[in-house]
Amino acid sequence: MPDTETTMTEVGMEYDKLVELYEALDSTTKRLEKTVILADFLSMVGTEDPKILPVVTFLSLGRIFPTWSEEELGIGSKLLMKAISLVVGVTPGEVEDQMRDSGDIGSASEELLQRKVQSTLFRRPLTIEKVHQNLVKIADTAGGRSQYKKMEILRELLSSASPQEAKYITRTVIEELRVGVGEGTIKDAISQAFDTPKEVVERAQMLTNDMGLVAEVAMEEGEYGLRKLTLNPGKPVKPMLAQLSPEIQASVAEMGWALCETKYDGIRVQIHRKDDEINIFTRRLENISNAIPEIVEYIRKAILPSDFIVEGEIIVTKKGKPISFQYILQRVRRKYEIEKMREQVPLTLYLFDVLYYNRPMIDEPFCDRRKMLEKIVQIIPGKLELSDQVKVTPENPEKAEELFKKSIEGGHEGIMIKDPHAPYMPGIRGKKMLKFKATPETLDLVVVGGTYGKGKRAHFIGSFLLALRDENNDLKTLAHAATGLDDKTLMELSEMSEPLIIKKVGRRVEMVPSIILEVAFSEIIKSPEYESGYSLRFPVVKRIRPDLSLEDIDTVERIESMYQNV
Repeated sequence: MPDTETTMTEVGMEYDKLVELYEALDSTTKRLEKTVILADFLSMVGTEDPKILPVVTFLSLGRIFPTWSEEELGIGSKLLMKAISLVVGVTPGEVEDQMRDSGDIGSASEELLQRKVQSTLFRRPLTIEKVHQNLVKIADTAGGRSQYKKMEILRELLSSASPQEAKYITRTVIEELRVGVGEGTIKDAISQAFDTPKEVVERAQMLTNDMGLVAEVAMEEGEYGLRKLTLNPGKPVKPMLAQLSPEIQASVAEMGWALCETKYDGIRVQIHRKDDEINIFTRRLENISNAIPEIVEYIRKAILPSDFIVEGEIIVTKKGKPISFQYILQRVRRKYEIEKMREQVPLTLYLFDVLYYNRPMIDEPFCDRRKMLEKIVQIIPGKLELSDQVKVTPENPEKAEELFKKSIEGGHEGIMIKDPHAPYMPGIRGKKMLKFKATPETLDLVVVGGTYGKGKRAHFIGSFLLALRDENNDLKTLAHAATGLDDKTLMELSEMSEPLIIKKVGRRVEMVPSIILEVAFSEIIKSPEYESGYSLRFPVVKRIRPDLSLEDIDTVERIESMYQNV
């Protein structure tokens, strides 16, 4: 019996208009041109079909849901290839071969559908709303035979798609649109499309972390409506980021005076309470509340009940000393036997900021936010504590140096130097919050390829090609890293890498950018060998960073700044 949804006449803006947008964006590498193209499209949508503007905004980023949403499609590469194979009438192996030849799953599906001998008769044009509804339906599908049901929904969508539409539907499924548009371009486009100041759009996005909502409010209420948007417990915001301090005394002097805190080497978390519900989000805005129930319990006991957002760092301690970051990953990734792991890998939470307590507080000075934090938190020794902090003036820099020494002896990374007068600035890396570490500075880079080893390591990728982001949000290669990996980590990385491989040429592979590594190095040098124009001397992989997203990796701009300031 035919699906009643598909027998109805589709209404609304056709999906091929969105595909035309994607192609136009892909045709230029210039960010300003991309911004104009996108602004014109958003303005047109706002006029012709305003109800789908939030949907279009997310789809322009290659997403279905906000980054903090727990909803996900749950479709892996094998299921996606299976759906394509059923639509086209080839084997999944042939889809995989075409993917390796074409370079990505989108181009592969387009090529295969173009070759399809029998086209669908009386194909109704897909609408943007129909594509979005089907993708949401995939995310909502659970229970028995859910994988089969997901595949059937996707197959129905691809069967109605043109080759070019299939290219972008499949890319959207894996959230890898490849048209060079990031949040910065979207924000600038919203500003242009609806004649609102850039800084107002930027702030609205910082506070809501919901680009669809920002576009909708900008269209309907303009600057006035955007200025009313504020923090909402339950919706995480991007964390304020730190720069490297060149020297303690100089940094304190520049701030006038500073509040210095121990820098803990753990998982940075943002903890929200809305009514009676407590949720814990990582730096990449993933909800890990179920994996760490004791932290939820500590928060209930330690903080006076109210709606709030507090920020802190979770570390693993044994015998009073922090232990490897990798142990924390065992906890936050855990879905089963959580109580058993709770005993084996005990956690301690150090809180250091409050962003909301009955009201938004991010515009208040850090010194006032800290006072509020001290007022509302009841310390639970060894389980929930406040970050170790001292007040430092240019006249007594030794207090910071003493805290630094104490922190290092305690097994921590170093200290944070914070401007007491600074507001909280979500997603911004500036001079209001600095870090001073005992170890050399590191970079967070994404793996985009690699080379298989030789001899006993012939089945492992032994050298990883690493990249960072440029101003257009495109990835630019920076270096190969092959050292710092023990056999266990190498095996884990290889297992993570295999499903991401999209092309093999001899021992070399290209990969979907997903795995993020923290990399130490001795020096940044100019190099025409890599797309960024730079390279690293003696890069060493320090650890895998599953707590970071592609948006968190370092940028060409930062590399240029570090190179110039040497």
